[in-house]
Amino acid sequence: MARGRRRNTDMDVSPTTGIIMTIVFTFLSVAFLYPILLVLLNSFKSKLYISDQPFALPNDQTYVGMSNYTDGISKTGFWGAAVNSVFITVFSVIAIILLTSMCAWWITRVKCTFSTLTYFVFVFAMIVPFQMVMFTLSKVADMLHLSNPIGIIFVYVGFGAGQAVFMFSGFVKSIPVSLEEAAMLDGCTPIQTFFQVVFPVLKPTTITVAILQAMWIWNDYLLPVLVLSSDYKTIPIAVQYLRGGYGSIDMGALMGMLVLAIVPIVVFYLSCQKYIIRGVAAGAVKG
Repeated sequence: MARGRRRNTDMDVSPTTGIIMTIVFTFLSVAFLYPILLVLLNSFKSKLYISDQPFALPNDQTYVGMSNYTDGISKTGFWGAAVNSVFITVFSVIAIILLTSMCAWWITRVKCTFSTLTYFVFVFAMIVPFQMVMFTLSKVADMLHLSNPIGIIFVYVGFGAGQAVFMFSGFVKSIPVSLEEAAMLDGCTPIQTFFQVVFPVLKPTTITVAILQAMWIWNDYLLPVLVLSSDYKTIPIAVQYLRGGYGSIDMGALMGMLVLAIVPIVVFYLSCQKYIIRGVAAGAVKG
């Protein structure tokens, strides 16, 4: 008992350490949030003053209201690009979650050489740099007529499957097999067992995978540029249309479009962020 008490006492954080940690994490929070605040402030300033006074607050001389937003929307076709981004992101994330969760369940429950080999293939896919396959990928996508919002979903599923299978597999290992056996005895088929018993238990990891994949797909620029035809634009591609010839950039409209681009994904992250640490820890450590 004395040893247990002494061990718990040693793990207590002293007031000085707590103050230091608070100061450090406050500084880190400000460092991460300041660039976002800077973009937001500059989105309301005239483009003539953004480069000269980037850190100054908007005043009577520099404030232009919502004109940067309206100009950016008209120049980039923002709403059409937003529809494409929402469509691609939502359906890609749904497909990744459904397919990889079922795959991870099969890999974890079916003990054979093929399932083990399949698992290591997915893990290996996590470490392959995108630059190694980008040119081959663009050629294959063109040959298979995937250069559209529906076709690129299959590409995203392929690239996102490695991390998702890895996380789901780790969490499935922590689910008691007795739950599934009880469902089978009650007459459930394997599909019913997965969707009625296993999948609801996977909620923390499911939300974590959804957040990570949505942030990646929503902000991705390189893959849509390589795969999508010129008839389709996502938000990152549309923002690039504000770059003119000889390196000229409409900084005011650019700031406005950046704000509109980050707001949806930030809101989604904040609404689900309480699950992300729990899901990552469960998927990477358990089992």
